Amino acid sequence: MTTRPATPATPPHQQKVAVLGTGKIGEALLSGMIRAGWAPADLLVTARRPERAAELRDRYGVEPVDNAEAAKAADTLILAVKPQDMGALLDELAPHVTADRLVISAAAGIPTGFFEERLADGIPVVRVMPNTPVLVDEGMSVISAGRHATEAHLARTEAIFQPVGKTLRVPEKHQDAATALSGSGPAYFYYLVEAMTDAGILLGLPRAQAHDLIVQSAIGAAVMLRDSGEHPVKLREAVTSPAGTTINAIRELENHGVRAALLAALEAARDRSRELASGS
Repeated sequence: MTTRPATPATPPHQQKVAVLGTGKIGEALLSGMIRAGWAPADLLVTARRPERAAELRDRYGVEPVDNAEAAKAADTLILAVKPQDMGALLDELAPHVTADRLVISAAAGIPTGFFEERLADGIPVVRVMPNTPVLVDEGMSVISAGRHATEAHLARTEAIFQPVGKTLRVPEKHQDAATALSGSGPAYFYYLVEAMTDAGILLGLPRAQAHDLIVQSAIGAAVMLRDSGEHPVKLREAVTSPAGTTINAIRELENHGVRAALLAALEAARDRSRELASGS
């Protein structure tokens, strides 16, 4: 498995791309593609509400269309609707999508086979699990190929998602684990920041100061992890002096089973992802 750099590849300007279901994630992708060089004239969007479609047209200069028009006109279809709406969307698209198109799903938990069964034979499908930091261009998008997707289809998908963060290719069998780690991952950090901020208040700090201390510590630690190339154990040991404050805190974390709780939590998230994929 290889992490791809965030630097966007040269976009296929001759290709038309449609974002179907332009909510927050869909709009983030749309904005990223325009900043990476796609011409607004080559981008189509669909939205359930007319006022939302008008907002996207005014903001980005893109053309709002209906789902059938998008399927007929676009070379690449990015399906960014809610998982529970995907079946109905595919029923609408199926008569218009041909095997020379690429279908990219950004819906959590839905396997590529779900799309392949409902679309014409041979249509390439790529499954992507982005996380919410795509909204600030720091996302992690995990990419898996369906049965008919080629290297060229994966490269096209990466070119779309790289402007809003990093991409990682994995076999589809690992998508549930990736969802547990990355798709849900930001929530775990928010949870820890919330708990540590409460601890700061308990220790006598005003909430705003506790929040700023924790957030900047989190940003600095993340950058060091990303840029130093060091194992997290080595970075932690560099902060942990003998008989100091940090080792006392870590002892309490171990005594309360925090590591075991994280393992159990991620297993639970993975298992729920599997249930969603099976329709439960």
